[in-house]
Amino acid sequence: MVFVGVCLVREAKQVGPKNTSMALSPKGDQECLLGIVGRPLRLSCFYPDALNLANVSVAWRRNHDEVVRDEDDNALRTGNFTLRLPSVDPQEDNASYSVMVTSQGNRSLEACTLCVRVAAPFSTPELRWEAAVEDTHSVFQCNSGGGFPEPVVDWLIDGGAQETAPGSVQTQVELRPDSRLYYVTSYLNVNVTDTNVSCVIHNLAINQTLTSTTHAVWHGPVVTRATDSLWVFSTVLCAVVGAMVAVGLAYQIHLDRLSKRRKIQHLSRRNRGYYRRRQQAEETEVVTLQLSESNV
Repeated sequence: MVFVGVCLVREAKQVGPKNTSMALSPKGDQECLLGIVGRPLRLSCFYPDALNLANVSVAWRRNHDEVVRDEDDNALRTGNFTLRLPSVDPQEDNASYSVMVTSQGNRSLEACTLCVRVAAPFSTPELRWEAAVEDTHSVFQCNSGGGFPEPVVDWLIDGGAQETAPGSVQTQVELRPDSRLYYVTSYLNVNVTDTNVSCVIHNLAINQTLTSTTHAVWHGPVVTRATDSLWVFSTVLCAVVGAMVAVGLAYQIHLDRLSKRRKIQHLSRRNRGYYRRRQQAEETEVVTLQLSESNV
């Protein structure tokens, strides 16, 4: 989609040679065109009187800078000096474009003058709700971005039936340098029971209004206390079970060590008894041999 601006001029303003480089700025009586960021914009200027001039050169100027010099014979024959911007950038906002027609004798005529306004639609606002704890306020957060120019943010409670308290709204607007577009984050702090809360983003340049609504119901601090008590009970129970498991493991390790020690002691006693009996048998055998020898 191409946005078109048309400027048809019957009488041009004559400017002396010394004034051809003067800076142009948007004027109250200029026709302003609306360009959408990222889309093409056509600036049309029709100046039929150029047909009656000899040795004419035409140049488009943006503020004080020359952007295009038109050498097209067809444009000079028809008086149609259209300029097409391939993609509108936010930096074009409030820019002033003009067509300078220079004829023989270095006489310059300002054939057309147009100002450009820029806009970009915002994204649908994302609305989040953080419920109140105990008797504190609930916090609502609204995010939207990718738009131009800077938006207006409104908060509605029950469709506007309840006014927001002074100081309850905090809005942060960021102009990002990479895209030159605006991103907005707004917070609402309010006491709610059973309420509809809406965040409204206004882009006045293109009459855009975006609304997100949430239904907030707060059941009171009893639910919060019950939840906290359950969490505390669960934590204590886990700690007790963990302690019991640790004690059981320690006791089992102690029993295993004690059993191992007793087995070692039992084996030691058995070995000592075996060696003692063997020594006694050997001594008895020696005595018997001695007696036999004596009898012989």
